[in-house]
Amino acid sequence: MKTAIVNIGGIFSGDINAPFRDGDALLMADGLIQSVGTLSPAEVEAADVVIDAAGTFAAPGLIDSHVHITFGDYTPRQKTVGFLESYVHGGVTSSITASEVHTPGRPKDPVGVKALAVAAMKCFADYRPGGMKVHAGALILEPGLTDEDLREVAHAGLRFVKAGFGAFPSPYDYVPLIESARRHGLISMVHTGGASIPGSSGIWAEHLVAMQPDISFHVNGGPIAIPEAGFDRLIHETKVAMQLCTAGNLRTALLIAQKMTATGTLDRLLIATDTPTGSGIMPLGMLYTISHLVALGGMAPEIAIAAATGNNARHFRLNAGVIAPGRDADVILLDAGTGGSQPDALSAMRNGDVPSVAAVVTAGIPRFVGASRNTPRGMRNVRTAHSRIVQTFDGASH
Repeated sequence: MKTAIVNIGGIFSGDINAPFRDGDALLMADGLIQSVGTLSPAEVEAADVVIDAAGTFAAPGLIDSHVHITFGDYTPRQKTVGFLESYVHGGVTSSITASEVHTPGRPKDPVGVKALAVAAMKCFADYRPGGMKVHAGALILEPGLTDEDLREVAHAGLRFVKAGFGAFPSPYDYVPLIESARRHGLISMVHTGGASIPGSSGIWAEHLVAMQPDISFHVNGGPIAIPEAGFDRLIHETKVAMQLCTAGNLRTALLIAQKMTATGTLDRLLIATDTPTGSGIMPLGMLYTISHLVALGGMAPEIAIAAATGNNARHFRLNAGVIAPGRDADVILLDAGTGGSQPDALSAMRNGDVPSVAAVVTAGIPRFVGASRNTPRGMRNVRTAHSRIVQTFDGASH
């Protein structure tokens, strides 16, 4: 399928070093972005589907880098079916597992945790709920795992390991396994802050300094934040990516963003939700955190968008998250909501409003056009202007 988006009012690139792209149109084909800028009449005519953006802003699809999936589009933590498909209506086009820790009766022995991670990875390899790409399968580090075990799962295609829920006496016991993960090219993700579920333990800055992992999960708390002195240690004594989550502590999220802005380390800032957990299902969680950082923390909207897209993509080694030729064709259109006080998505975020999601395209395929069922309708009439496909992708019925 060849899909074009025309009449775009502005383009968030997702690249924190160049957060805007020039142009008013995108062309996508075979699951990838083909061109960004201006399309000729012939290129528009040749598209199978043409979406009229009506002056809205285009952005890369949001990447939620902290989602507690299990199997299928179901969460036993909240007993909810279809939550991932619902997140697509919040502009989330990719999610990254925070480990399948909430799977009922999950195993904790080496054979079991390996089997759980590999099974989750393979189950989601070709399963796209609502069009979302789910990067599943994170090996939960438990006592008894060896360097050979990590080599084995890496060879099987696993990409992630998770520290923080294992039955180790001390967080320092994770250090050798994190070193093994690094040797085998696995991305290491570490719970940060106070305990989040019964049986887990607190992990503070001194532990992360010893581990030197790739990602500090919910550094603002999940939901309990680490002592504030630890933020400076993580910024200056590690290269860890620091993830802010909607389900965490808002005050410390704003403080961390301020510190990272002052130290020029925003390329290490990630935005995620840490849901579903005790905080619930949050289809608009990514957009809420973006708006909080912009309206309350003074961050530029384009920088917050990049932290939720391109930064996540870079640190998790994904081809998504940036609007550029050759990148995954995951694109959303954002607008100010009808009845609000602001004229466009940029102004809406600065005002603290959650922007309207007017369309979502994943893998170059429109998932809905015109209205998300989870945000107010936008001010502009985003529509399918032309379609050779039987489906028009109209979201009006939502």
